Order: sequence, then C-alpha cells, then structure tokens
Amino acid sequence: MSVLNVAFSRIVTQAPLLAGTFGVFVTLVLFGALSPVGGIVGFLAVFAAVAVLPTSVVTVTRTADMPPPPPTLPTTNVGIFIDALTDPCLVLDRRSVVLHANEAARRQFPAIGNGNPLTFSMRNPELVQAIEGANRTGTSRSVELHETVPSETWEKVVVSPLRCPGVDWFEDEGRQLIVTFQSLTELKRADALRSDFIANASHELRTPLASLLGFIDTLLGPAAKDTAAREKFLGIMRGQAERMSKLIDDMLSLSRIEMHQHVRPTGSIDLAGLLREVREGLMMQARAAEIEIRLSLFEGPTTTTGDRGQLYEVFENLLENAIKYGADGKFVELSLAPSSRPGFVHQITVIDHGHGVEPEHVPRLTERFYRIDADTSRKKKGTGLGLAIVKHIVNRHRGQMSIKSSPGEGMRVDVFLP
Repeated sequence: MSVLNVAFSRIVTQAPLLAGTFGVFVTLVLFGALSPVGGIVGFLAVFAAVAVLPTSVVTVTRTADMPPPPPTLPTTNVGIFIDALTDPCLVLDRRSVVLHANEAARRQFPAIGNGNPLTFSMRNPELVQAIEGANRTGTSRSVELHETVPSETWEKVVVSPLRCPGVDWFEDEGRQLIVTFQSLTELKRADALRSDFIANASHELRTPLASLLGFIDTLLGPAAKDTAAREKFLGIMRGQAERMSKLIDDMLSLSRIEMHQHVRPTGSIDLAGLLREVREGLMMQARAAEIEIRLSLFEGPTTTTGDRGQLYEVFENLLENAIKYGADGKFVELSLAPSSRPGFVHQITVIDHGHGVEPEHVPRLTERFYRIDADTSRKKKGTGLGLAIVKHIVNRHRGQMSIKSSPGEGMRVDVFLP
C-alpha cells in the first residue's frame, strides 16, 4: 500500500475527530480569538498530524485495558474424544483453569465456564485436594463426592494427568489434567433399598416365626394334653403361617415386577370388564366389612395395552385397601373415566371415606414396608408391600399414580394409563 493510500485511510478513519476540530477553529475565528490565517494554519497542522500518526499507537491504546482472551483447548483428538463422552468431563491446565468442558459437564454443572478456575464453581475440598495431588505428583487421583443440595447425589471423580510423549510432566508448562465424573447415585440408592428391604423383610418374618416357636413349645409342654388350648394355639399358628406365606408371596411378586419393569406389556385389556371382575372378587370381603362398592364406568372405549394379571393385582390391592381402612365410610367408590391428565387416556379412581391419613405420610405410602400404624396393619393382615407393588406395576405400564388424603376425609387414589 502506498504512503498516500495509508494517509487517506487514516484521514477517513479519524473523520469525526477532524470535523470536530474544524468546528472548534471556525468558532475561534468567528469570536475573534484567532485570525483567519491562524485558524487555517492550526487546522492544517492537526490534519497533517492525523495523516502521519502511526496506527500502532492507536491499536495499543485500545487494547491495553482489555483482558486477555480465555485459554481454549485446540481442536485436537483429545477435544473430539471428550465431546463424545456421555459422562461429564473437563480439561484443566496446571493452574486448575477450565480449558474445555463437554456437553454433559456443561449440562450437569452450568456454573462451569471456560477460562475460569474450577474452584469458582466447585469448592469441594476433596476434589480440590485430588486436583492438587495429581498436579503435584503426576499420578491419577480418585475421590467420591457426596452432595446433599439440591438433592442427594454421589459422584466418582477421577483426575488423571494428560501426558505428552517425550515430555517430562514436571517440566511441561502446558501440562493438562482430565477430570471425569461418573454418577454413583443410582447404585447407592439401589444398595440402600436392598439393605432396607432385607432388614425389613427379616423383621417382618421374625415376629411370626417367634410366635410359632413359642406356641410349638407350649403345645409340646404344658398344653400337650389340653385339647382346648391346642385348638386355640393351632388356629393362631395357622394365622401366623398365612401371614408369612402372604409376605413371601408379595416379596416374590415385587421381585418379578422389578425384574421386568423395563419391558412394556403388549397385551390388550378391556378395563371396564377388568374392574367388574375385581369388584365381584371382593364382594364377600366387602359384605363382611359391611361396605358397599359403588362402581362407575363411562360409556366409551376402555381398551388399553397391558398385562391383565398385573393390572388386576393393582386394582385388587387398591380396592382391598379401601375396604380394610375405609370401613367407617360404609361405601367405597371405584370408577373409570377419561383421563384428566395430559398424555394419558384412562383414569381409574378408588375412593374410600374412612379416617384418612396426615398429608406428611402420603409421599411415603408407596415405600416398601412403610406403615402408619404397624399394629393395625398387621391385624388387617397387611404386609406393607401392597402399594409398592402397585407403584411398580403402574410404572411398567408407563402410567402414573396419584394419592390424596386428609384426616377425616378418607383417601383417593388415581391411576392414569395410556
């Protein structure tokens, strides 16, 4: 580019400045502060200075106060590999500044940003120590993070040095660390559920077994020749044995349902006919409890896809619970209607008018072995697994269940099916 072209470019760039300067000189001449000749000479001097002013000065002035751009990870095989991972993964430099975060990391930890130290968004002391240790020793470090806010989660974090072939780790100023996160939350919850299940199942079986052993010892000893006592104790023993049998059946049923929960049923079921069968099957129990079962079915298609045996178990459980615990209301309601919830077609509702439960108990009613009143539940031959079975079957059918209850207002259970 010629000198004249450079000068012309500078003049065009600084045109606003030159226009303002020209206005100042014109004003000074008009008010007599400068002679016309002096004004012209002064403006030409400024014009010439702008034309020959080096651009480097302007550039330095503009960029001197700007912060340096954040460090970035070059587009390499490492970056491509990290972006392909489904687990959260980060790349850090030797100062623990985030060079790159894959999509899973940005989604799980939205506060993480490239160019910022990791400690700005994650201040867990164990994680910080693991990063410092890996940076200091050049060896991998592993740590388990347990967070309780906003929900309880567990993460296995592995911090590994990213070594370059032929370069000493401690002398490499551009050394980097790979931080990977693996969720342990589901495994931890499954272990907790398994432990709770075994503990509760053992407790539930221990009580009737202890009763059986006590009655057997009595029959072998003091009551060996007492006919009346023998008949009484044998009746109690039979009841305890039936309770254990029912508990084992429910445990096996729950285990089978969980095993196939991920497999969606394919059978076709007429829900109206199914609910009529459920009602007929419990009529004897309802009469014994002096309860009327009021069935309401809408006129329209009532066919859905599902496992007939499992859905029968769902509504049998719900209606049986309503009869057992809603006897004070003298009647229970069983109805089938179009769904009031988007995404579902059918809504089956079971309502009793008994005592109801406190609202704080409602979210836990579907937990295994959860009982509000354990003694009452056992007297009514409840195992504490009925609603847990119902929940898992409904989940397998891609449905939803809603429970509402208040003291003195009974309980309402809605099952929504596609």
